[in-house]
Amino acid sequence: MTARQPRHRRILTISQWGQRTAAQLRPQLTFTGKTGADYARWREQFEARYAEMLGRFPDPVPLRAELLERRRFPTYIREKVIFDSERFMSVPAWVCLPRARRRNERCPAVLCCHGHGPGKDGFVGLNPNGKSRMRYDKNLAIRLAERGFVTIAPDWRGFGERNEPPETHPAPRDLCNVGHLTAEFLGYNLLALDVWDGMKTIDYLATRPEVDLSRLGCVGVSFGGTMTLFLSAADPRITAACVSGYLLPTKEHIFNSCGSQTLPGLLRWGDRAEVGGLICPRPLLIQMGEYDSSFPPSAALPEYRRLARLYRAAGAAGAAGRLGLDLFDGCHEIHAAAILEWFDRWLKP
Repeated sequence: MTARQPRHRRILTISQWGQRTAAQLRPQLTFTGKTGADYARWREQFEARYAEMLGRFPDPVPLRAELLERRRFPTYIREKVIFDSERFMSVPAWVCLPRARRRNERCPAVLCCHGHGPGKDGFVGLNPNGKSRMRYDKNLAIRLAERGFVTIAPDWRGFGERNEPPETHPAPRDLCNVGHLTAEFLGYNLLALDVWDGMKTIDYLATRPEVDLSRLGCVGVSFGGTMTLFLSAADPRITAACVSGYLLPTKEHIFNSCGSQTLPGLLRWGDRAEVGGLICPRPLLIQMGEYDSSFPPSAALPEYRRLARLYRAAGAAGAAGRLGLDLFDGCHEIHAAAILEWFDRWLKP
């Protein structure tokens, strides 16, 4: 018997299935409008779907905040704090305060979101072993504090002091994916749990007498960009944001992601530009390194242009200048100078 040649290409692997399926998907709430009325109608629909995709949040509990450490430096003060975000979870964080703050002065604040790696320490110039070192976070929490901002950098679930024990499975897995599965079993989404922790971090900032919560920024690179995008879309208390090294169409990043960055069902309704559209009309800076191989501008710029369409329709682009693009000479890293300028512009009197 002679074997027949297959009439079409058959797909047997999940990776190929995912690529082909993502390529043909047409999200139902992709923004195509031009006017403010178009934006308002779209936002009402997509915001409801976004809440559904995040799913349920934990029940709130008292923060029970504690100060664990306080150290003075010539230009800033660094504190280590911890607080509860839910019944069975606590969040450690670094807080940096400007030494030049006047008595009773309330300062603008910035929530600094770390990337996929050692955790919060990079924002305050520390390695996991406690020694000083500048990473791709560029010591940003310190540099902002030196310019008059109160900064806070928490550890997200599975990172830094919240890191999981080493994997003992015969074939070690990405612990973000294991955490995502654990959350799914319990009826939660891991990204949503981190968004919740971000909201509780803002609640903690609201208790600080040094903080003017009406002037609140949020910034992060890589997974920190993920957190900045999704947290800022969910919490309107964030008044200005910078997403660095992240804005890429999901289908271009679907196999280079992790359980901490997964929003189930996103491509059914929209993509990252639509999530960014929920931040509109608040100021949002998008950063791209020209030589970023993880999030190359050639793939990221089309998503930025879709986001710009949302801001234009809402009347927040153009002369309003509430959407910015910083395409800088660099790699997968924060471009600190542009971020400092952005927050000076939007968060200072």
